Amino acid sequence: MREVLQTILPVAVWLAIGVVSRRYGVISRTGVEALKTVVVNITLPAVLLNAFATTHYSLMDVVIPLLLYAVCVLAFFMGRLGKRLLKLPSRFVPYLTTGFEAGMLGYALFGMLYGQDRMAEFARVDLGQVLFVFTLYKALLGKDGRKKTGAKALFREMALSPIILSILAGVLLGATGLYDGMKAQGWNGVFDACVQFVSAPTSALILLAVGYDLVLRDIPWRETGKTVAFRLGIMLILRLGLGGVLGILWPSLDLSAALNVLFILPPPFVLPVFADEPGERVYVSSVLSVSTLAAMLGFAVLAVR
Repeated sequence: MREVLQTILPVAVWLAIGVVSRRYGVISRTGVEALKTVVVNITLPAVLLNAFATTHYSLMDVVIPLLLYAVCVLAFFMGRLGKRLLKLPSRFVPYLTTGFEAGMLGYALFGMLYGQDRMAEFARVDLGQVLFVFTLYKALLGKDGRKKTGAKALFREMALSPIILSILAGVLLGATGLYDGMKAQGWNGVFDACVQFVSAPTSALILLAVGYDLVLRDIPWRETGKTVAFRLGIMLILRLGLGGVLGILWPSLDLSAALNVLFILPPPFVLPVFADEPGERVYVSSVLSVSTLAAMLGFAVLAVR
């Protein structure tokens, strides 16, 4: 019980700090947005740089991202089909059934469950969905809404994203043997110390921001619950299917911890930006809030296991 509480309570405390900060005005909305900017542009890229630099690369590091990309595409079309069958009114349903908020939540939860030294496992399964979100996901969102996004704008956003640049830099260091060269000369300790120092506040800042945005008032529980349950059903099916495929391709490979964390995560937090109408924005935000609570419950279950 003590070991479980050591994992769960820090998460609960930081979420509570976020909730209290919003309720009593300890931190302004502008301040929280600034913290998110620090995470997305500085501390999280440092986590990814270290994770990909310390990974040993093989053919599966090409195949696994492609499989995750395919899983996200399949989840989107399952969501589109389910929208018609369940008669869900929002055009955002297919976008709420695919993609994962790994950047603003997944890395924090995985690190607290399994430690920073295993972060490369999560980065390996996250890469495919990151590419999906930055390409097809945003292109379809722009096509379906008023916020049109051209191919050039998408490519520019992806090319200049600190997250993508840190992944590319990490892959360059790891795949070319540059990191191993530093290790052989004893210089990797300096690199690791700098990167780990910059990335240290990531989990705390993420959880504070998530708690700040966790508003449960005025949620349309019936429609929201139906959409969240539908997403969880899709994620369960795809998680089992992907696990079976990976088991056939690489029987000795164990990515169950990373996949379990990935598949309990909520949809990407960027969605409300594309919701132009107030009603749609409330619906999308409600699904994200309840999905985040479901992810916290899933985190607690994984911690107990």
